[in-house]
Amino acid sequence: MEYRKIFFPIGGGEELRERIHGALLIGKYFNCHLEILKSQAKPSKILKMDSEIPANVLSELNAIASRRLSEDLIETENIFKEEAKKIGNKLSKKAIENTATAEVIIGEGYRSQIIEQESKYCDLVITASPHDGRITATFEATVTKSGKPVLMFPREMTSFNTDKILIGWNNSPQASKALGHAIPLLKKAKEIHLIYSKEYISTIDDIKKIQSYLRVHGIEITYEEIETTKIPGQALLHHAIEGNYDLIVAGAFGHRGLKELMLGGTTKYILEHSGLPIFMAH
Repeated sequence: MEYRKIFFPIGGGEELRERIHGALLIGKYFNCHLEILKSQAKPSKILKMDSEIPANVLSELNAIASRRLSEDLIETENIFKEEAKKIGNKLSKKAIENTATAEVIIGEGYRSQIIEQESKYCDLVITASPHDGRITATFEATVTKSGKPVLMFPREMTSFNTDKILIGWNNSPQASKALGHAIPLLKKAKEIHLIYSKEYISTIDDIKKIQSYLRVHGIEITYEEIETTKIPGQALLHHAIEGNYDLIVAGAFGHRGLKELMLGGTTKYILEHSGLPIFMAH
């Protein structure tokens, strides 16, 4: 399959322009339709108001929130239009064959709930890496609730390609799912290298079976056993940086939620230190 529709929930905080720029770069690379979700809600929609709060106070709160939300939306849309023009994404409310298109949609209510629902209607979900590696409810919903593969990209990204890909393998269902969903990415790559640890692989035959499976899709890979370190996630990221890879494919987020990443690593180290896009599946 190809990624024809990509979903990007844009949260608050810093680097708004940079995050929109990064998302548009990915949409342009895949020549697909990018849907950017901007969520917003009035106090009366997200707070538990009771009868003791005067109606005039609630009305004033809503009026203030509406003004701020309107200003925020205008800023987002202006940045979106400016960056789309720079990169070459066509503004459109629908996909156009063989054209990189993009739009901003508005959702009202709790951001994480909107993301959980709206992210189901796409081929791929993308998300910017969380600020300072902090896992928010929004980020967790983006990664774990859609049932779709997720591509996490650096908050500041000036280019995107998949020429050189590193696969992290731990023999888990999540790693298998990530590998299968990454086929469109792997087909674009010029070089693919798989790393594994003896902690997770009982026999080299398992790795050779992956190699054979990918050959069915016309994809060739090399592989290598590596040593993990005492710092979770360090080995994977170190190998990716030293090898000058463009992207990491990893099975992530198992039954313990956002506690574990492949090769014995936790998400914390990866999220705090990675300057590379990471393709993952839950």
